Amino acid sequence: MSTPSAPPAAALSDADYQRETQALLSRIEAQADRWLQDDVIDIDTHRTGGLLELSFPNGSKLIVNTQPPLQEVWLAARAGGFHYRWVEGQWRDTRDGSEFIDALSRHASQQGGQPLRF
Repeated sequence: MSTPSAPPAAALSDADYQRETQALLSRIEAQADRWLQDDVIDIDTHRTGGLLELSFPNGSKLIVNTQPPLQEVWLAARAGGFHYRWVEGQWRDTRDGSEFIDALSRHASQQGGQPLRF
């Protein structure tokens, strides 16, 4: 039985990589802010350049970090570390091809103790 693998990554220009990663971080930050405003969950966000830290009420964290030299986005969660590359218009896991927003939502739901969808 073969292990699923990610399709080949698309090469982005540096400007395209920056645009895509900044849009991704902004999207995550905006959703966390909406949850806070709507009293869904108190997720604290802290962004420094290409690193976004999400702190949950139980003390756990999710960290999204851009990796410009590799043209990747990394996700650190309680469940482990994951690397994503730009493939066919989406950030896809370099090991199994899963989509970043789906994975981020799954990990946030687990760590937040309730369904959360970015």
